[in-house]
Amino acid sequence: MFKINDNYLKLPGSYLFSTIAKKVNAYSEANPDKNIIRLGIGDVTQPLAPAIIDSLHKAVDEMGHAETFHGYAPDLGYEFLRNAIAKNDYQDRGADIKADEIFVSDGAKCDSGNIQEIFAQDNKIAVCDPVYPVYVDTNVMAGRTGEYNKERGNFDNVIYMPCTKATNFAPEIPKETPDIIYLCFPNNPTGSTITKSQLQEWVDYANKVGAVIIYDAAYEAYISEDDVPHSIYECEGARTCAIELRSFSKNAGFTGLRLGFTVIPRDLKSGETTLHSLWARRHGTKFNGAPYIVQRAGEAVYSEAGKNQTKEQIAYYMKNAKVIKEGLKEAGYSVSGGVNAPYIWLKTPDNMSSWDFFDYLLEKALQRKYGEEVKLEPLKDETEKKANSYIADRYSDKKYVLRETVKRHT
Repeated sequence: MFKINDNYLKLPGSYLFSTIAKKVNAYSEANPDKNIIRLGIGDVTQPLAPAIIDSLHKAVDEMGHAETFHGYAPDLGYEFLRNAIAKNDYQDRGADIKADEIFVSDGAKCDSGNIQEIFAQDNKIAVCDPVYPVYVDTNVMAGRTGEYNKERGNFDNVIYMPCTKATNFAPEIPKETPDIIYLCFPNNPTGSTITKSQLQEWVDYANKVGAVIIYDAAYEAYISEDDVPHSIYECEGARTCAIELRSFSKNAGFTGLRLGFTVIPRDLKSGETTLHSLWARRHGTKFNGAPYIVQRAGEAVYSEAGKNQTKEQIAYYMKNAKVIKEGLKEAGYSVSGGVNAPYIWLKTPDNMSSWDFFDYLLEKALQRKYGEEVKLEPLKDETEKKANSYIADRYSDKKYVLRETVKRHT
């Protein structure tokens, strides 16, 4: 009789963003006239940059001719992409990373979940709290986390590193020694960052205790402050203790294309065994490579046109974050983030749980403000134009009055 991996039964409910999607879809079906502003999963809304589209079209044309057709990709990824990554993301920043230490994949989410496979089951993990759920859930599936404690809402054999307002939403080095440390900066979900000197402390600690850092740098392109590192390999000694995960979804909008990579320096070892060799074995066995056309699109991100166009898109998302943050602050909420990451983190009112607040926003906020029967009809284009013009002329030099007017009439 076959048996299941009963570690899956330890997982509480479904995956976080699947639950969010189910709740939102159910509400949309019941209320088809309501326009929902989605503040959940960090998907993109802007189309792919023109330089990327041009590269995709060219690569698709190549696939239609025998002379330029490409089949299975090389295990580590095509050299043209790995060379571009190594130069632009690492060597130009003074980080000693070579192209053959880069493993191209179909996204950072898969890598962040799969990387735990090359470690022993009795390794103890440390995660930030709150945390991107993939780090914990995949270790649960592997049998590494112990039992789920319903009262605490976490797992018995995981070291949780609280990220609170008191710590500026950054973790402190734990009292209990971990084997695997998950760090994500800029952070998902709090939007917090740490300076290079603070990250250096983590690198020094990991080397001292023999731990490995899984460093998720998916949001590095959003960094705006000079003292915030874009890569852990900007720190001395990181080659012997750190694995870095990167994504094209956040910097270039590849959520629908799927492309990412993992960096494992050859200096990172357990005894005499390199983690590079273990991941190469796992990668070659379980992954057939990202499509050629997608890797060509990834290469275009590093062209001059690609860099400029993706910077404009990032600025657009950061402008959205600024609007959300300032709006929440004016509404009286305690918020953080939105400086080096597009994430905004807020304290829920009246000690509401996260899910209670989610349900409140989804189900009650509109009715509470406007009444059960409210229907917000959009203005005709000409009327909206006149209204916007009036407001701009009337209050252009009185920003506070403008904000108050918008709050009262929207």
